[in-house]
Amino acid sequence: MGMSSKRAYNWYISLVAASCMVLYGYDASVYNAVLGSKNWLAWFGKNGTPIDPNSYLAATGTTAYTVGAIFGGWFMGGPVGDYFGRRVGMASGAFLVIIATFMQTFAPKGHIGVFFGGRALIGVGQGLALTSGPVYIGELAPPEIRGKMMSFWQMFYSVGSFIAYAVNYACTKHIPKLGEWDWRMVIIFQLLVPVLIIAQVAFIPETPRWYIKKKGAVESARNSLRKVRDNEQDVEEELLAIREAIEFEKEAISGSYAALWKDRSLRKRLLLAFIINAGQQITGQGSLNSYSTLVYKMLFSADKVALINWLNAAFGIIFTMNATWTVDRFGRKWLLFVGAVGMAMCMIIVASVGTATPTGAGGAKTQPVGISIVFLLFFFSFFYKPSWGATVWIWTSEVFSMNVRAQAVGMASQAQNVANLIFQQCFPQFLKKCSWNTFYFFAGINVLLALFVFFFIPETKQIELEEIDTLFGGSNHKEKGAELVLDDMERGGSIDKGGAGTEIRETA
Repeated sequence: MGMSSKRAYNWYISLVAASCMVLYGYDASVYNAVLGSKNWLAWFGKNGTPIDPNSYLAATGTTAYTVGAIFGGWFMGGPVGDYFGRRVGMASGAFLVIIATFMQTFAPKGHIGVFFGGRALIGVGQGLALTSGPVYIGELAPPEIRGKMMSFWQMFYSVGSFIAYAVNYACTKHIPKLGEWDWRMVIIFQLLVPVLIIAQVAFIPETPRWYIKKKGAVESARNSLRKVRDNEQDVEEELLAIREAIEFEKEAISGSYAALWKDRSLRKRLLLAFIINAGQQITGQGSLNSYSTLVYKMLFSADKVALINWLNAAFGIIFTMNATWTVDRFGRKWLLFVGAVGMAMCMIIVASVGTATPTGAGGAKTQPVGISIVFLLFFFSFFYKPSWGATVWIWTSEVFSMNVRAQAVGMASQAQNVANLIFQQCFPQFLKKCSWNTFYFFAGINVLLALFVFFFIPETKQIELEEIDTLFGGSNHKEKGAELVLDDMERGGSIDKGGAGTEIRETA
């Protein structure tokens, strides 16, 4: 049986939302790319002295981006997504990226503060887009393929990274001809994806859960569901489940963000989400994504480093595709556990090879050793991409109830950037002083993450969003909401603003 037109449309709108992750992949990789440009280092240097790529000043480029993302995701992402809608959250984030791209591309010579200001503004835009994007996909995806659809979220990160490194690699081949544009070309290509997002987002439906939660607009929610569900019965059953859950959340918990600290079940899952999101960035992938250029420079020349970064991003797309067939088959917990164990093994071997093999002139390794280390880091990516890359986003986007989902996802996802802010500012110096022993640290972190998942993370595959609270000691919002609806009907009242939904429950 082929895919229906409505299921295909559901995939299309999910991929539009996932394009926010192309933004993230490009923006997070582009600074790593320009650190390898001598022209960039000289352009923003002082008194004829280029910036040292291993300095704290160079690391500030990553920190500025991270601080902006924390601000945008923690304080703006949830309110914008909840008040104006998920689509506005994605579009506004893309718009800020466009403004920031021009700031970076045309920053005056020697004025590194303007460039870093653009990095911070891009971070704010990412905070907005990365809050609304996964919530949008999760709220419109059918439960049986929600994990598969969300796996494209992380895959599109790799697509963004691939584009950034492809452009950078092409530019490194024509540096004499391009001059200062060897790095400006890499920066300005950031415009491509946000323009595409803004062009499409006005033509995709808002989520039914937002229509009901924010406006009580049952008919608008019904029309939204009709665009992505194959039959009317599925539409009405899902619509009623949403309304019942939202009614319960308003009556029994809290209709505001206060529920995040008032409700014990929500506090528990927010803490778990903080830990696995922070863990995602300290597996070693966060440092490799931001500073792989510095790591590979210990092994190869600049043009080979650009090629390796590009190939790593290309393989990242392929590796992430493993999540599309594993996440709904084996589950989120299995992927996170196996991924952490695999990453720990890779990091132990990388550290062992790096510390046990001799170095030549200038501290460089022989070519066979360099190739083996690159292979091991690619193998690390093989474990990371479908597990801690894709699955952390999937799990985070589906465990929170509707009343706090946007804010909680925004806050939890910014735990990634908090971890980055703390660690990535210091990583260049950490790598400089500890060299290959640094990777033993990452191995230990991954062992701890594997144990954490095994003992504390519950499985969420193929569970309806309105019933997921039961995994964390909470109530079934759909069942409790149905009781409130029936009680209201017995008292002669009605919460129905659309008509058909209550009739289904009465005859059930």
